[in-house]
Amino acid sequence: MEIADSDNHRYAGAYPCRLPVWWARTGEPGPHIEQEGVTGMLVVLRIEKRFTRFERMLAKVMRAPREVRRPLDKMNSMLWELCDGSRNFQEVCAAMDATFNEDIAPPVDRTASGIDALKSRNLMAFLSEPFNGKWSISPGKTPKHQTLADADERRGYDIKPRSERERAKVTGDGSIVQQDDQSP
Repeated sequence: MEIADSDNHRYAGAYPCRLPVWWARTGEPGPHIEQEGVTGMLVVLRIEKRFTRFERMLAKVMRAPREVRRPLDKMNSMLWELCDGSRNFQEVCAAMDATFNEDIAPPVDRTASGIDALKSRNLMAFLSEPFNGKWSISPGKTPKHQTLADADERRGYDIKPRSERERAKVTGDGSIVQQDDQSP
């Protein structure tokens, strides 16, 4: 389905793709389209906090958490799942519109705003061609530049890969190998 103005938008033809960050699905499936990797479940992001030496000392005294946990709402959760680098901006807009109808009107502007918000937090990027697996976009994977503790199992995080792109494992030289469904 063609969405008005999506071909004229500044992101037309670009492929939104999530960047390396620990994330998981949680809860029950909500409204979603039937496409690989899209479940309609809520998404939670875990991001390590970066402290200066003084802040680290204060955090230790105050027993501050060492990470930020960002739960996404249903629309941003679906946006996160859709933005795996395999769908261009117009396809993401069409999927969001097909699922949320009037709640996301106008879909092009609302989708772009959601992506911009994630992009401003260094959680999303736009690619000129489909994602080639240069980094991991899999759930439950701590990026190389972060040191997160193991996730609390009581939270019921679902880190099972739901698409071929999520099952792909990036090796040290940037090449991709497929993992089996059993590995986290």
